[in-house]
Amino acid sequence: MTDRRREWTSTMRGYQGSDGLVFAHRDSVPPSVTPRTVAREQRELLEEEILTPGATRSRGAGQRELDEEPDPFRTCFERDRDRILHSNAFRRLAGKTQVFVFPADHQRTRLTHALEVAQVATAVAQATGLNVALTEAIALGHDCGHGPGGHASEEAFDHFVPGGYHHAQWGADVVLRPLNLCEETLDGIRNHSWSRPTPSTPEGVVVSWADRCAYCAHDLEDAISAGIVSSEDLPSSITRVVGSTRSSQLRAFIGALIRSITETGQVGMDAEHAGALGELRAFNYERIYNRPESLEQGQAVIDVLRALVETFIDSPSLLPASHLTDGDVVGSAVTYVAGMTDRFAFDTATELVGWPASKLPRTLDTSRFRA
Repeated sequence: MTDRRREWTSTMRGYQGSDGLVFAHRDSVPPSVTPRTVAREQRELLEEEILTPGATRSRGAGQRELDEEPDPFRTCFERDRDRILHSNAFRRLAGKTQVFVFPADHQRTRLTHALEVAQVATAVAQATGLNVALTEAIALGHDCGHGPGGHASEEAFDHFVPGGYHHAQWGADVVLRPLNLCEETLDGIRNHSWSRPTPSTPEGVVVSWADRCAYCAHDLEDAISAGIVSSEDLPSSITRVVGSTRSSQLRAFIGALIRSITETGQVGMDAEHAGALGELRAFNYERIYNRPESLEQGQAVIDVLRALVETFIDSPSLLPASHLTDGDVVGSAVTYVAGMTDRFAFDTATELVGWPASKLPRTLDTSRFRA
């Protein structure tokens, strides 16, 4: 056994203290605090003092589809945040496309996108006296309804879902339903997209802004790193207001949201910064999302995902028993495929459907851009 491994195994049971407690470290006296338990009820009362009028309080909230006993220590929204964070649906976001299929080193996935949205949203919520736990729960869960391959998956699944497939609705009403989340959390997730109705809480509206601010800035950064665009390509109408880097852009957008809330009481953005955000999004659509290679990739995603769903509809016995809902083969097939990561979906298509490798979406070749 090496010295390193011997040292590691020596910590297996921790270190016995003189008073019968076990400690994590042997070579120092652990810092102590005054014994005290801050129960959930106390923290809910504290919210009354800290949160701004109009913010969503935990006390009196927390309506769930199935009634539950309150947690002794966590508020209902902290409980939601934790459930989302530990869910399979959230972890699978690590293997799902943000912009580029099979993202290379440092490129965003749906998981890192969700984390960045949560950072932007909680920065705004903390500064304006909104409910941080609710904000974070909505932000972490907002994209759990996305399928593999990015937004193209929605077009693929539209063919099978009455009224069309929308990742926001699907995430709230299908993917996260087993978590029995609070209605305020589900509402924010269901309505975070700007094409949806306004969320019922100010925290939900903050997340809808944070989502757009985050992806506009970080998708541009990824595209610059990949050599698709250059920061010098940005129009001066954008850089003059928010700069050309992700850091400066997020700083400007977060500051604009905070000023709007603190000065007007409305979750919005002044015309100058909102205009820069709109122009940045339009730039990304023209130069990144709708470039020929991206559209080609999107069509490849649509084709392979539709083939997968149709295969499971035609042969329901191929679905795992846990994913087969009696009487709804189509819904079961869509749910199963939508939950797949990119790699699992495309590997399954190759092995189960015999999908040609030449017709699979391809990862972006960034080797030519590396120094």
